[in-house]
Amino acid sequence: MATKKASAKDKKRSLGRHIRTFWKIFAGFILLIVLMFLMASWGVFGSLPDETSLENPEKNLATEIISSDGKTIGKFYKENRTPVPYDSLPDHLINALIATEDVRFYDHSGIDGRGTLRAIAFLGSRGGASTISQQLAKLFFTEQVSRNKFQRGLQKVKEWIIATRLERRYTKEEIITMYFNEYDFVNQAVGIESAANIYFDKPPSQLSTIESATLVGMFKNASLYNPIRNPEGVKNRRNVVLAQMEKYDYISEKVKDSLQALPLNIEFTPQGHDEGSATYFREYARHFMENWIKEHPKSDGSKYNIYQDGLKVYVTIDSKMQLHAENAVKTHMANLQAVFDEQNKGNKTAPFRDITEKETEGILNSAMRKSDRWRDMKRQGKEEEEIIASFKKAIPMRVFSWKGDIDTIMTPLDSIRYHKSFLQAAMMSMTPQTGEVKAWVGGIDYKHYKYDMVKKGRRQIGSTFKPFVYATAIDQMHMSPCDTLPNTMYTIPAGKHNLIKSWTPKNSGGSYGGMVSLKYALANSINTITARLIDRVGPEPVIDLVKKMGANTDNMPAVPSIALGTADLSVYEMVGAYSTFANEGVYIEPILIQRIEDKNGTVLYQNVPKTRDVISDETAYVTTSLMEGVTQSGTGTRLRGNWAVNSPFYKEVMTGYPYDFKNPIAGKTGTTQNNSDGWFMGMVPNLVTGVWVGGDDRATHFRSTRYGQGATMALPIWGMYMKSCYADKDLDVSTENFKRPSNLSIETNCAVWRDRDADKEEIPDEFDF
Repeated sequence: MATKKASAKDKKRSLGRHIRTFWKIFAGFILLIVLMFLMASWGVFGSLPDETSLENPEKNLATEIISSDGKTIGKFYKENRTPVPYDSLPDHLINALIATEDVRFYDHSGIDGRGTLRAIAFLGSRGGASTISQQLAKLFFTEQVSRNKFQRGLQKVKEWIIATRLERRYTKEEIITMYFNEYDFVNQAVGIESAANIYFDKPPSQLSTIESATLVGMFKNASLYNPIRNPEGVKNRRNVVLAQMEKYDYISEKVKDSLQALPLNIEFTPQGHDEGSATYFREYARHFMENWIKEHPKSDGSKYNIYQDGLKVYVTIDSKMQLHAENAVKTHMANLQAVFDEQNKGNKTAPFRDITEKETEGILNSAMRKSDRWRDMKRQGKEEEEIIASFKKAIPMRVFSWKGDIDTIMTPLDSIRYHKSFLQAAMMSMTPQTGEVKAWVGGIDYKHYKYDMVKKGRRQIGSTFKPFVYATAIDQMHMSPCDTLPNTMYTIPAGKHNLIKSWTPKNSGGSYGGMVSLKYALANSINTITARLIDRVGPEPVIDLVKKMGANTDNMPAVPSIALGTADLSVYEMVGAYSTFANEGVYIEPILIQRIEDKNGTVLYQNVPKTRDVISDETAYVTTSLMEGVTQSGTGTRLRGNWAVNSPFYKEVMTGYPYDFKNPIAGKTGTTQNNSDGWFMGMVPNLVTGVWVGGDDRATHFRSTRYGQGATMALPIWGMYMKSCYADKDLDVSTENFKRPSNLSIETNCAVWRDRDADKEEIPDEFDF
């Protein structure tokens, strides 16, 4: 009996020892954990962020280009991240995040104890324990997640410590906001602002519940749940998020079921530097910013970084007008290209015309030596023979087409010739009273044609130069649009106006005879009248006028032939100059960058308009009145009426016809020798727009003026653009008359003037040099 009692006591003592041992081990485990946390906080396992880093977590913030109507039209970035405030995050987006990632987010202080114990007990099979605060700490302060389990454990400890510090420093709302702004949603979508715009083409504030669930689902693994590469997986993950939202009563079961049945409806809108709207303008803005930061350092002397300092660049471009301009260029140029290609069938030197095979070879060899491929191989130390041989070897490549890029195999030399076969276009639109540039299209496709023809490109301007000659005559001699001159052959002798030999220009079509008014002469681009005018005023005053209107005249020879547009100018210069007429004789330098702010909203730069008086308001108005005749009865009458709506020719090349404008429009067409360049300059009281169309090389052109003139190549772009602007009720494009000066002393309303073509049914053969 005594033995049994002893045995019971022994068992009791043994159990007590085991219990004490368990608690010792447990206490030791707790102490070990506490010690690990203390050692981690002391920096034994690597440094932790200091208070300054926690106060201002280091981020790469994209510089935004913001249009005049408040839309982000582009970004410069190392990471495409633009922060948004908590107020811009819809409730269902926040609810989706909490329901899926951290349902007790508002109840813990950085570490979810229940979740941690559950993860340990079930080895993570019932979900992890990482809170939103821990995930934010990981995003901010863990450069690379270690694959070594021990190292990853130490990283986890540090993330726990950082999470608790973040919780002490920031509110729950701030933590959620930072998490949404920091996460990389792939496809250059860093942060919720970029993700919402890239995947759904809308700001975060406009996301629907189903769209929010899609983006929140990507938090699990954005590379795996990539909407572009794995749409089925993304849809399944989205439905899991919706199920979690229903589980925690954020949505009803009925709503969950209906949303889970819907497709993804991704509207992929990439924001790469070569993609999106206003690509040519964005490149101009990038160069502007790079030059600006050199001259405007930060207060500490360091330079701003346009790729990571989160600057905001407010520009004058109107996003809607820009899209209207791009659509007009794309629609007409695709149509015109089809006609051009058809005309080049059987042309042995296509896309070039009227040149020899040797001259063709020279053009291609010159382009080859200017190519990126040539420069890259030169930098690599390759010999010329090897480089030339590489241009003749077929390789896989992607080339441009109006139906989308084409993957093909061809030699780099053939690709040069192929890309030169496409006609190019440039367009700029500006408010003449303020100088604000509203639309800027530098070419047909920035990805394949990066040379900006708005500002960099300078081409012969043809008859669009003639209004400057007329304006000089009006200014000097007080001439009226109603004044008449003889339409006869006219010669300026050698020795006069710097002429080496006599100059006798001819009218297009060889039509001469009678007395014609200045208004009729400009409307129908009669060369003999322009020659008489420049002989009277001299070329130097005309050049001086053009220079005061913002054009670079350094290489403009002071000879009479400039009157017919032999000079090279850019679309940018031409729009600025023509705006002087619409702005009552005052030139305003075109404005593109309105102001620059830092990420905190501090204004770093504010544009100050540069203006100067050039001509009187009377001269400006009379010249404008002359140009109104171009669209009333001259080479621009295609903008009026619909009398040629059934013409096969108009159907073929006049894209968007009829335009049927009834309001006052001043303008001028222009066509250069051999139809190499087609121009149209169009003005209404508060908008001046210039359009140029031509080949990359002057040898690329139509075989006839019927197709190659400005009224065919360039005018349709202006017509479609303005139709879209007038149809857009958010825009305020004038349909009023041009402002008449109160002291007008020159007669502009000629009694003999008639709209000669208003009732014609036949198609006028309009030629314009």
